[in-house]
Amino acid sequence: MAKKKTWSEKLHDDSKGLPNVGRNSGKLFRQWGAGTHVIPAPIEVDELMRKVRKGRLATIEQLCRKLAEKHGVDRGCPLTTGIFAWIAAYAADEAESAGKKRITPYWRTLKSDGQLNPKYPGGVENLKTRPSFYTAGAISASVGSLAASARWSS
Repeated sequence: MAKKKTWSEKLHDDSKGLPNVGRNSGKLFRQWGAGTHVIPAPIEVDELMRKVRKGRLATIEQLCRKLAEKHGVDRGCPLTTGIFAWIAAYAADEAESAGKKRITPYWRTLKSDGQLNPKYPGGVENLKTRPSFYTAGAISASVGSLAASARWSS
């Protein structure tokens, strides 16, 4: 039986040929219309999550827009971006458990609709204990205010 990959190994796995840029066709064409999209690499999503500054929040949709901008396409795939954000969160939790201090601040990345992600490590209760949770105003945050809230570090 093969050894199960750690979350960090999943995050850094480049065997899938990602990122993948393509034209919208078939189901994607029906869903998104004409244009192009990017399916990001997990590490790209992690890098963007690390850039959300302390006291700020970002949504998966905002990450998708940044990824699309980076790759010169119309859309970033929200499904894979959300999955890779989840992997990044568990990799950060794994690193924190190993004693690392500088980890991806996954609690600053919300679902596309602006809600806390209950699938992140420890669920919503853990997210509420994070240092920037209250300073970012996550409890009363709405998607409209999140657009102004996201600040990216260079």
